[in-house]
Amino acid sequence: MLSAFDGMIVSGVPGMELTIFSWGLALLPIVTVLVLMIGFGMGGSRAGLAALSVAVAIAVLRFGAGAEVLAVALGKSGLLALDVLYIVWMALFFYNVTQQAGAVDTIGANLPRLTSDRALQSLLIGWVFVSLLQGVGGFGVPVAVVAPLLVGLGYTATQAVTMASLGHGWAVTFGSLGTSFAALLAVTGVDEVALASPAALMLGTAALLSGGLVVYVSSGWAGLRRGLPILVLVGTVMAVTQWVVATQGLWTLGATSGALAGGAVFVGVLLSPLYKKEPNMPSAPPDAGQPSVGMAAAAYALLLLIAFGANLIPPLAQALGAAQIRIGFPAVQTALGWQTPAETGRVISVFGHPGAILLYAGLLAFLLYRRAGYYEPGAFGHIWGSVRRSAVKSTVSILTLVAVATVMSHAGMTQLIAQGVSETVSAAFYPLVAPFVGALGAFMTGSNTNSNVVFGELQQQTAQLLGLSVPLILAGQTAGASLGSILAPAKIIVGCSTVGLTGEEGPVIRQMILLGLIPVVLVAVLTLALTVV
Repeated sequence: MLSAFDGMIVSGVPGMELTIFSWGLALLPIVTVLVLMIGFGMGGSRAGLAALSVAVAIAVLRFGAGAEVLAVALGKSGLLALDVLYIVWMALFFYNVTQQAGAVDTIGANLPRLTSDRALQSLLIGWVFVSLLQGVGGFGVPVAVVAPLLVGLGYTATQAVTMASLGHGWAVTFGSLGTSFAALLAVTGVDEVALASPAALMLGTAALLSGGLVVYVSSGWAGLRRGLPILVLVGTVMAVTQWVVATQGLWTLGATSGALAGGAVFVGVLLSPLYKKEPNMPSAPPDAGQPSVGMAAAAYALLLLIAFGANLIPPLAQALGAAQIRIGFPAVQTALGWQTPAETGRVISVFGHPGAILLYAGLLAFLLYRRAGYYEPGAFGHIWGSVRRSAVKSTVSILTLVAVATVMSHAGMTQLIAQGVSETVSAAFYPLVAPFVGALGAFMTGSNTNSNVVFGELQQQTAQLLGLSVPLILAGQTAGASLGSILAPAKIIVGCSTVGLTGEEGPVIRQMILLGLIPVVLVAVLTLALTVV
């Protein structure tokens, strides 16, 4: 294998020599985002605008992207951003409905009745519950819903977003009814059972580490030691359940089943007489005009019921999915020969979208809480006013960061980065690299699914050329992308928007990068070990 970039011709990007210079230019938009947000603490909106300017300039001047290429890329980015913003705005609506009714405060005040241990509280909400939401939800929904709950428990906004993000990374591939896994199967044609087994094994192992990181952020090393027994028990249940379900052909319910099983065991342990409870555990009867625990939890129960129904009841799913926003885009080619085929952009289901499900749950919860007398007059207007004020900067951030990803992809910059890594690493060490390629794609696009579509075939071809197991390399790809997706600035911005950190995402991203790469490293080591075995 070649050991240096100089003079290498990249097979996927005609006319482009993979030199250190071209590879560094391809990376520059990503570096811009990281330096501005992490190094200078700049908000996502300003950093996104700067990175988009850099990406467009490099795409035009170095990679030969003309006006038609940029127009198609920006058109697709508009649909992708709309897909994300639908969730952001509706998650903010759902949050404000519950917050202004007092539901978030009630849950935060009463959770100590189940356990007063902060480590276990963080695991129950920031690991198990957020993973369950990932099983039935989509992009950004788990963090947007759970982060405010954690703030209500007394955690800082930065802690809340970090815990909710780290806690569900393991559940992304087999969450959202297995959308990401289905995409990888579609682009590679690999047998689903052969791929599901190693992928579920890797992600199940990562689930234990995800929980450990959550409790570390919550309560430090002391809390991690206290919570370790239940962490191992619940994590093992979630991992084994996901593996069994996924390998039996029911991978669409892998993460959901794992989180449900883990949650049942967790609550069972806490209610068991074997669990040593703190004496005089505080209870928090509702204040006048505040919801009871049952009423406070009703909004989240509605969200889960609607999500399950919309996904698992075929007639309902078909009815909700009937109206779609679907726009076709022509094939385009850069001056260097990099081609993007004609395709339909992101298809958005108007009534079956995760954002729509959040809207339905929010409206029903609003009616329920208004009937119970938990709102002041004019509450609906106040709720939408709060949504508008919170969403402006997040909207700009997501629009620009998604555009950066599509411009890079359509110019061939993304492919150049990945191939530069894959074609300079020997067969002995490539299994270590494959998960990081997946994580890179998810970091750039904010999507496990997109990473699998962009890099799945590349990973498959590289594995074949190097004589490696294709299912294992592809499992590393999707597991790395699953864990890498939580590090995407666009996703972190979604969570920050619901806890008052809009424009202050830099510290959160800094902490997420430091901690979030640890599970990716674990998956890389597992991929190598399984390949050797």
